[in-house]
Amino acid sequence: MPKSPARLQQATRIQAQSRNIILNAALEVFSTFGYRGATVDQIAKKAGFSKPNVLYYFRRKEDIYVALLEATLEEWLKPLRILDVKGEPVQELTRYISEKLDLSFANPQASRLFANEILHGAPHVQKFLRGPLRLLVEEKCKVIAAWIAQGKIRPIDPRHFIFAVWAVTQHYADFAAQVESISGTAPKRTQTKKAVLDILLHGLVKAPRGKAGRSP
Repeated sequence: MPKSPARLQQATRIQAQSRNIILNAALEVFSTFGYRGATVDQIAKKAGFSKPNVLYYFRRKEDIYVALLEATLEEWLKPLRILDVKGEPVQELTRYISEKLDLSFANPQASRLFANEILHGAPHVQKFLRGPLRLLVEEKCKVIAAWIAQGKIRPIDPRHFIFAVWAVTQHYADFAAQVESISGTAPKRTQTKKAVLDILLHGLVKAPRGKAGRSP
């Protein structure tokens, strides 16, 4: 007898919850032992599942790892996807940078896991980087270029600006130990956000007297 729509929906919800539990457990295991050192047994134990149950959702360790990286990228790219050419640059970029910083503060383990993947040549996400991510960056570079053409912001290289946002916002997760050691304490999110926004959106050099600065 086929399942009712309600039961199918419940089954789908339970499956999604189980996948999330596995991925959260995998994040801790991969962050602790690295990709090579981690095992499916460790992930299953951390998740509170049996190994066969984990393998029901993911065929092998690599599939879990790739799914985790893809979930991290999808979360990171949401704020970039909605960068709107019709919006005001200051508001749009402030929102984007702020949300990117929030993600680094909220989930530093995911950021460090992704950084480690990149440092090893991105063997598991190279296809995504060269395909969907590259296309998304090109699309958003056109948004920034349009603002430049409209005279709303000063001429900059859009691609390198996006790289700079990634580098600065992820620094607080990837190099947290260094930041805390030099600062003497864990950075406060509000203060960090204010400083980063000021640097990225206003820079350091004052406009010459008599000339209106066009920086956002």
